[in-house]
Amino acid sequence: MAAWRGAGWEMLRALGRGGTALGPRAAGWARTMASHPLLVPPPEALRKPLSVPSRLLLGPGPSNLAPRVLAAGGLQMIGHMHKEMFQIMDEIKEGIQYVFQTRNPLTLAISGSGHCAMEAALFNILEPGDSFLVGVNGIWGQRAAEIGERMGAQVHQMVKDPGRHYSLPEVEKGLAQHKPVLLFLVQGESSSGVLQPLDGYGELCHRYKCLLLVDSVASLGGTPIYMDQQGIDVLYSGSQKVLNAPPGTSLISFSDRAKNKIYSRKTKPVSFYLDLKWLANIWGCDDKPRLYHHTTPIISLFSLRESLAIIAEQGLEHSWQQHREATAYLYGRLQGLGLQLFVKDPALRLPTVTSVVVPAGYEWRDLVNYVMDHFGIEITGGLGPSMGKVLRIGLLGYNATRENVDRVIEALKEALQHCPRNRL
Repeated sequence: MAAWRGAGWEMLRALGRGGTALGPRAAGWARTMASHPLLVPPPEALRKPLSVPSRLLLGPGPSNLAPRVLAAGGLQMIGHMHKEMFQIMDEIKEGIQYVFQTRNPLTLAISGSGHCAMEAALFNILEPGDSFLVGVNGIWGQRAAEIGERMGAQVHQMVKDPGRHYSLPEVEKGLAQHKPVLLFLVQGESSSGVLQPLDGYGELCHRYKCLLLVDSVASLGGTPIYMDQQGIDVLYSGSQKVLNAPPGTSLISFSDRAKNKIYSRKTKPVSFYLDLKWLANIWGCDDKPRLYHHTTPIISLFSLRESLAIIAEQGLEHSWQQHREATAYLYGRLQGLGLQLFVKDPALRLPTVTSVVVPAGYEWRDLVNYVMDHFGIEITGGLGPSMGKVLRIGLLGYNATRENVDRVIEALKEALQHCPRNRL
């Protein structure tokens, strides 16, 4: 510290002495520096090379990056308003339309994670006083309800225990009672590993003049979803799960019904950053010249484009089958260890994130930490209402292989042998 300060003062004194030779502008700059010495030195940690451990990410996300996606992240920057960037954005839109199975023109990527897409949906659809019906069977329903409350919507929660889903009669009861403008459901509730059926829910909502909003962050690419055919009005997902892209971008699409609600608002959305009218323009969804709104995350969009290209080349049906087969193999290996699956009905188990009942007598953190510390493999515990009840294992995209199942099972087997167990 003393050496750093001494060197700094010597430089400033030298600059001050050379004021005449430097010219009036440079001399003034030197005097300013002399009167405001730096109080914070360069961090010692940043003088060392960046160190990142090698990990196999078998939690609920993020997942390991596919090699092509990793390579795309190393490309050189171009400008966010260059025509070549607009071409890449157009290709991303087409990729989103494919994985969502939609022809919606209002389809784009959000410069932010899945949480940001959730807020984009709610900020643009809901207005203060609107009735909002939320399926709360895990943390993501809780988050949607809280955002709605912060916006001044009239939030009505349909609360269920983790691992439970919503039937059509249950949803119809809520629609008839509360007359919402929007229903929120999570297709893949990653905090509990439950898969929400979607056939018939859009049609039911429209019968009650309600829009259907679906969160597919943890499910997209791992299980079928058909936005147009299932009557989903707003659908969003994230980049860091099955798509194996870096966190920080998300996918979203709006039906014509949802677009009409947005464009007939009486009030402006509470967020300028997530105002869909602006985002629609910069993403070329409104057939008008593109105007600057914000600087998009260019490198992250390169990676997202490649992740969508991979799944397009592979085919959705192949991706769904890959996850179904890898997870079926995982189920068998887990049961071979004597572990119980948290979601009892096989038809309601999420193929991407498997929830396992924490075995009796064990502290879940001990098991998770052992697997990480001894094998470099990430699995996680529960989240929100499922905290302390489950372990969660994710097989996401590039990571959904039998080899990875064998690796995590061997790690869990050893953890069960070595972690302390309370037998009372």
